[in-house]
Amino acid sequence: MNTVSIIGLGWIGTPTAHLLKDSCQVIGSTTSSEKQAKLASEVIKAVRFSLSPHPEGLGFNALFQSEILIVNIPPRTRTGDGTFHLEQLKYLKSLLANSAVKKVLFVSSTGVYPSENLEGKYAEDFPLSLENTGHDTIFRAEQLLEASATLSTGERNYDLTIVRFGGLLGDDRIPLRYFTGKENVAGHTRVNFIHRQDAARMLAWIVEKGLWNQTFNGVAPRHPLRREIYEKLSRETGMAPPASYQNEPEGNDRLISSEKILATGFEFDFPDPLDFTYVV
Repeated sequence: MNTVSIIGLGWIGTPTAHLLKDSCQVIGSTTSSEKQAKLASEVIKAVRFSLSPHPEGLGFNALFQSEILIVNIPPRTRTGDGTFHLEQLKYLKSLLANSAVKKVLFVSSTGVYPSENLEGKYAEDFPLSLENTGHDTIFRAEQLLEASATLSTGERNYDLTIVRFGGLLGDDRIPLRYFTGKENVAGHTRVNFIHRQDAARMLAWIVEKGLWNQTFNGVAPRHPLRREIYEKLSRETGMAPPASYQNEPEGNDRLISSEKILATGFEFDFPDPLDFTYVV
């Protein structure tokens, strides 16, 4: 039975733990004793751990005794220049260097791709650099984990798979909530969303199928217009739609490919963001 640690039992980490706990020995981290107690009631073992950016907590060394480590600590993109997040990962790198971990699954973002639109879709083999990335902190984070995974001899210190998720929605994250009643909303572009349930299922799938030393995009394979999603949600929830939309032509979209994960046999429960389920 695989042993799996999940750093970050949050909105994605917790359902991932539930999916894995029947086939793996799972332990995870949370930052509060209240959340720790709640997770215990759900039969999920958790220890208190945070990177502030140096490691803090109680008994967190247990996280680094597992064979597999899922790292789900997104950067604080709305504040700072990304330095804090990179410092967090440097401390994590030090913990990994002296651990039993052999495989790391790192949760990243499609924000790493250039902000410019592309003819076709951005795929995992698109050549990224600091000059063209859409988010230099995310790019540097991926590079840092990749560099620490490879020894100076060229051998692997640990196997590394990176998952780049698109917009994480579903359940209590309702996209219309952020735009209801607002003026001049962008409704003409197509989306790169993934439902929470599929995001958790994708992480569990990678662990269970042993898909290591790869990079995967995590986005639903269909890309409806934002306006279509907002209007449908308004009809279904009673929330007011945007008061007005930008007067821009359709068809100029920055799209992300999901073909690589589909080729592994993974099937989305929610392939179309128009059919995402929400809790109002």
